[in-house]
Amino acid sequence: MAATNNDKQYYEIYRRASLGNALADELDNFITAGRFDPQLAIKFLNIFDKVVTEVFAEKVKSRMSFKGHLDTYRFCDDVWTFIIKDVTFKLDNSASIQADRIKIVAMNNKKPGET
Repeated sequence: MAATNNDKQYYEIYRRASLGNALADELDNFITAGRFDPQLAIKFLNIFDKVVTEVFAEKVKSRMSFKGHLDTYRFCDDVWTFIIKDVTFKLDNSASIQADRIKIVAMNNKKPGET
């Protein structure tokens, strides 16, 4: 699902990260306590989607490569989902990290017709 802000689309995928979950939990607490209106909480979450996406695009400059065995892939509603098993990540600084299984979700960041 995607939120829009000033005609630009921001995906809600980072809400599932620990920081996004913590924000959603606190906003829920504020709503339950009567301190926030649900519409204000939705605005907060939309701003979170926008800021996290923009900060990652501007500030993260590290590179990483990985190898593994593709277990499952799916393409639905312009979203690719890959499940990869026995994965080895190699970071810029040559450190390696291993994982039994990862899930990658990839979405187009442009609207149809944009170049």
